[in-house]
Amino acid sequence: MLTKKQHELICFINDSLNESGVSPSFEEMKEALDLKSKSGVHRLISALEERGFLRRLPNRARALEVLKMPERKGAPAAPKIAPQTSTSSTYADRAPPAPANDVIEIPLHGRIAAGVPIEAMEGATMLPVPAALLGSGEHYALEVSGDSMVEKGILDGDYALIRRTETARDGDIVVALIDENEATLKTFYREGSMVRLDPANRSYDPQRYDSRQVRVQGKLAGLLRRY
Repeated sequence: MLTKKQHELICFINDSLNESGVSPSFEEMKEALDLKSKSGVHRLISALEERGFLRRLPNRARALEVLKMPERKGAPAAPKIAPQTSTSSTYADRAPPAPANDVIEIPLHGRIAAGVPIEAMEGATMLPVPAALLGSGEHYALEVSGDSMVEKGILDGDYALIRRTETARDGDIVVALIDENEATLKTFYREGSMVRLDPANRSYDPQRYDSRQVRVQGKLAGLLRRY
């Protein structure tokens, strides 16, 4: 069951697509739902994605596809979208909408080498991020300190965009909290009951810990760099 705001948003997006073939901007969605910020829109879209109602079309900042509709009170259920074929014209067949400069604000928690748990970092500062850089889920940002990941293209002063998660697969670049004290950005590997955290700089050695010492707090989703 969808929340009231999720229901309002999916109906608004569907109506916009039916009328113009273009999904509304984050600003239009924020105003239509009387939300205080675009980050609220992002959370609603992510929730609708996870429930299978929406899909973001890749490489397009404003392109959303409605996969299914909830029943509207007092009205019959909306028809299901027909699968795309060579003879039918669907939203996905139409010309891509013009790129939008939609941005959302995510918490900027500080520097990754601050040596304190992510939860303890102040989250009052918000970082504007192009919505196209973020997928589903909840995100936060950390400022990279040091050169331990330079061979992965992650430089001192970059902003690491992190999707919150407590799980990781071998090869994922993660924020790892060690002994509930020190947070670090490294490539994650399991070795039996141990965890290996690999730097991306040949000047540094891999770090190995008992798996009970390491808690994953997110995976790298993207980078922002200032010049």
